[in-house]
Amino acid sequence: MPSPPVEGFPSHFATFSPAKRSLQCARGEIMILRRLTANLRTQNWTAIAIEFLIVVIGVFIGTQVANWNQARLEKQATNRMLEQLRPELQNQIAFFDSARTYYAITRRYAAQALAGWNGDRNVSDSQFVIAAYQASQIYGIGINAQNWALTFGGGQMRDIDDPKLRQNLAVILTADYEPVGFNSMATPYREHVRQVIPDALQDQIRNRCGDRNVTREGAQFVVALPPSCALKLDPVQAAQAAGSLRAHRELVSELNWHLAAVANYLTNVDGLEGQFRALDRSFEKRS
Repeated sequence: MPSPPVEGFPSHFATFSPAKRSLQCARGEIMILRRLTANLRTQNWTAIAIEFLIVVIGVFIGTQVANWNQARLEKQATNRMLEQLRPELQNQIAFFDSARTYYAITRRYAAQALAGWNGDRNVSDSQFVIAAYQASQIYGIGINAQNWALTFGGGQMRDIDDPKLRQNLAVILTADYEPVGFNSMATPYREHVRQVIPDALQDQIRNRCGDRNVTREGAQFVVALPPSCALKLDPVQAAQAAGSLRAHRELVSELNWHLAAVANYLTNVDGLEGQFRALDRSFEKRS
């Protein structure tokens, strides 16, 4: 497909292939050099100056056209990366909503587990064990900020025309995601309660009532935890596990600490979500 005409050049020249243009330029340079040599022999200094000026202007124009074309290609590449970033941005915004829902559910399980430790007769052994386990379920953001930062280096950032979009993107690229990551919620309660509940019972709870990937509009998927669990554990195994949990009263204080960590986590989610939504608004104004 022929290249588009370049402003400042004859249209018939612009429609030639790069190879033909290079050949024509080479022939032109040879002709100029021949005339320059002939003028030197005759000491025609005016002609020499004109020929030299033509060479300098030609080199300058050629360099400027090459630089302009390179800048245009880099800007197109930056725009394509921004278009690819938008769906990922919306995935992360969907994560913030799903995280609130997820931890609201684990908190209800935690309340039931605390009732079981307090001897509430309305909580069966099976419900107690399930609730104690489900209260330890955690969910963290899956973003890899380092990859984003590598993708949008200094050069790509400079190619973004909108200063507000550039500023909001820089905030996202330099944000600290550890406070909303998976490891930030790996509390002692999560570790210790799973040391007490037998693995066989944990497997049953995970298989029937564990995390599920759920598709949502505008996002690939989010993780959801069932709000209730109808699983009925074997009565004997449930009674033994419930007795072991009640024997470890330190788990109560650890669960309370875990709930405080959840509250702090959700505060960090609110702050980070505001930054993501500001960037999303910049995308909307740009489109």
